[in-house]
Amino acid sequence: MEIKPGPYLNPILYPADLRKVREEDLVKVCADLRQYIIDMVSVYGGHFGASLGVVELTVALHYAFNTPYDQLVWDVGHQAYGHKILTGRRERFHTNRTYKGISGFPKRAESEYDTFGVGHSSTSISAALGMAVASRLKGEFDRQHIAVIGDGAMTAGLAFEGLNHAGVEDSNMIVILNDNCMSIDPNVGALKEYLTDITTSPTYNKFKDDVWKALDKLSKVGQISQDILSKVHDTMKSGLLKQSNLFESLRFRYFGPIDGHDVDHLVKVMKDLKKIPGPKLLHVVTVKGKGFALAEKDQTKWHAPGLFDKVTGEIYKTVSEKPQPPKYQDVFGHTLVELANQNEKIVGITPAMPSGSSMNIMMKAMPKRAFDVGIAEQHAVTFSAGLATQGLIPFCNIYSSFMQRAYDQVVHDVALQKLHVVFCMDRAGLAGADGQTHHGMLDIPFMRCVPNMVVSAPMNEEELRNLMYTATLPQNAGPFSIRYPRGNGVMADWKTPLAELEIGKGRKLKDGNEVMVLSFGTAGNLAASAIAQLEKDGIQIGHCDMRFVKPIDEALLHEVFAKYSKIVTVEDGTVVGGFGSAVLEFMAAHQYNAQVTMLGMPDAITEHGEQAELYAECGFDAQSIAKAIQQLLELKLVG
Repeated sequence: MEIKPGPYLNPILYPADLRKVREEDLVKVCADLRQYIIDMVSVYGGHFGASLGVVELTVALHYAFNTPYDQLVWDVGHQAYGHKILTGRRERFHTNRTYKGISGFPKRAESEYDTFGVGHSSTSISAALGMAVASRLKGEFDRQHIAVIGDGAMTAGLAFEGLNHAGVEDSNMIVILNDNCMSIDPNVGALKEYLTDITTSPTYNKFKDDVWKALDKLSKVGQISQDILSKVHDTMKSGLLKQSNLFESLRFRYFGPIDGHDVDHLVKVMKDLKKIPGPKLLHVVTVKGKGFALAEKDQTKWHAPGLFDKVTGEIYKTVSEKPQPPKYQDVFGHTLVELANQNEKIVGITPAMPSGSSMNIMMKAMPKRAFDVGIAEQHAVTFSAGLATQGLIPFCNIYSSFMQRAYDQVVHDVALQKLHVVFCMDRAGLAGADGQTHHGMLDIPFMRCVPNMVVSAPMNEEELRNLMYTATLPQNAGPFSIRYPRGNGVMADWKTPLAELEIGKGRKLKDGNEVMVLSFGTAGNLAASAIAQLEKDGIQIGHCDMRFVKPIDEALLHEVFAKYSKIVTVEDGTVVGGFGSAVLEFMAAHQYNAQVTMLGMPDAITEHGEQAELYAECGFDAQSIAKAIQQLLELKLVG
């Protein structure tokens, strides 16, 4: 389906074209850009509300600054659809987030306008500061560096670390705080309340504006010297403004709050900011989903709604009308409430992903026992550790990819102290269209090497429930990790009675003749499909669901290696240091001799696409597993 841009957007392929537009026509450019985003996302899918909210900001940035020479960093990256459309990718935008298409996030390999990869949040200030300091060292004093940080990204510790350093660096840097009170879910915490106070305080804003306007008028008519003006400015910075404004206290020149949907005013302010040296922060107030009434009203639902009718707002169903098994995240959410009803020590923690992880189910049922801590994964883990020291059992739910950001806390604050924290890692394995920044490919190796850590993965919803229950039992008190993928499970009837699993014990699903498949986690379902295909040809293949990679079931492995000379390991994580490596370590330690084929994610960056497409590319879909088994059957064991 061909979607044509409006007349004011049509001639703009690059920012250089935008800068040829008359200022009085920028409002019309914004209207065309907003409509184009609505048209494209309604048909092809993707993130929605965040990019609609920054249309005017995007146009103003590329109009006022000389991009790509002036360097622009978006944070978080799903705000950047308008940016992509204006920077040479409009004709390819229909491939957004599809296999072999353009990425849904800024990506350095994709465009010179994408100065930094930003699939995770809160990195822009540190990255832009690095660029600014590098430009200063190279003598590029006319170069501007702009970090656009929003959608809740300012709540992360890294953002404050960057602010703290940037305040003492004499570099051309502008931080634009896109304040829309949202991440995926509504923002939380004291910073959100503080920004609301700044935005709504008539006393603070009127005093600041009146003083600056008066000083400006006096200086222009010669009634006040530049020395006096400078002293008054310094007095204000060290007095009222410093005490009443967080950013001024960090040595940023603070401007705002201003209307983020007034493109003409944004352009004027940005042109003025270019003339002011040193670190500056512009506070811009926007509405997530601006210009699409339903997205403005329900910002969480319309963060990434899928395909929809742009006229009626009907969101199309993309799955069969036949009842589907629940998503693993929903099984987690409902099971957590079930467990919490049985055990008053259980609490839930998530870093700004209550709807994505289904922690919102517990937050609704037990609001005093479930905590959204904002985009702050490190804090989420150490906060959980603190709860555990007092005898509570925290279920700390973090996407696998985001858990990487809290690794130090997992090791030092939980594992070394042997605290009873249950890590539930959603989106483990291949995350799909979100791509390389969101794939959970590393958690098996990085959890497996941590002392005291139990590392487990369910093959289906029943096992997820049982692992969660097992993790709460007093005899299993200690660090416990459970990983599970994005998407639907495999069981239509998943509400089975909870049962304890023995730690470190797998299960043999079936015996075979010559080849044994050892699987870990939900990848076992792909292995089962491959085995079923081969059995139609009369080939008998064994299959074990290992459940735990640490501790691994050595008794079961002894049994397997004593009988089978050909082994296939299957996992939906990197094969480097993962489950297959654990099997090889066991084989080497006990001097078994077998042919072992390891299937999983390669030691490479896997791009975005549908999960089925990526399983095939990585070589552990059912067809690839069946092929690997056939190749093993053709091999003759040497020695």
